[in-house]
Amino acid sequence: MTKAELVDYIAEKTGLTKADSARALEAMMNGVIKGLKKEGTVKLTGFCTFTAKKKPAKEGRNPRTGEKVKIPARVAATIKAGSKLKDALN
Repeated sequence: MTKAELVDYIAEKTGLTKADSARALEAMMNGVIKGLKKEGTVKLTGFCTFTAKKKPAKEGRNPRTGEKVKIPARVAATIKAGSKLKDALN
């Protein structure tokens, strides 16, 4: 499902216009980003938990040339499915 398809689905299920649905989805995504930056975790109980994890700098290799490459430290987002999401998929 693409973002546009998700906006259409939200509009259909809520009775909102597509523009309002797009703004609502954008606000939700921005809220998740803000929560991860500020607190490191966003929990949507039963659905999923977003977590920001610090990854240390490391050395990797270019697969084409085999040349060593330095990979800088970064923060990566992880998502863990909640019980309601797991149950819905199985």
